[in-house]
Amino acid sequence: MDGSLIGYARVSTDEQDLTAQQNALERLGARSSLSYTDHGLTATNRARPGLREALAACRTGDTLVVAKLDRLARSLRDAKNIIDELTAKDVKLSIGGAVHDPNDPVGRLLFNVLAMVAEFGSDLIRARTREGMQVATAKGRLRGKQPKLSAAQQKHLIEVHSAGLHSSAELAELFHVARSTVYRTIQRQFESGH
Repeated sequence: MDGSLIGYARVSTDEQDLTAQQNALERLGARSSLSYTDHGLTATNRARPGLREALAACRTGDTLVVAKLDRLARSLRDAKNIIDELTAKDVKLSIGGAVHDPNDPVGRLLFNVLAMVAEFGSDLIRARTREGMQVATAKGRLRGKQPKLSAAQQKHLIEVHSAGLHSSAELAELFHVARSTVYRTIQRQFESGH
């Protein structure tokens, strides 16, 4: 291959580890000094500083190297934007070692098919998540964020507040909650008209 091999790796959450992808990039010939990463950013988030740096580092004749396509893009629109940028710079794309030249009609077709498969996979994950949340809601297991104070604690907070002997900051300290919780509790009480 002519030019430099520019690596890119990404994980969606802070709990995930980049090590496997970084090792794969090194096996594919991308040196760590020319590899860029995004940690805790989804592929649907276009504001990925590591990807921007990787694309900016690419020059004519270089190859952008990713371990898997879904690490680069999870939507067809995003994949198209990236491939258009690579094409304009005359940069090839290596996905797991298979090099695709965006100026070659077969390479462009293959990249578009792979992008559609990645988007389909992302859509399946979203559908399964929605389905799981509906089942959990139906079974009463997904109830949303629970209040910081029980109903009895809220009633007591209102009584203490109504006595007028404590500030909001003191109430927050007494009930071991943030001042915003005190304000919300008082506001809910006021709106309910009690």
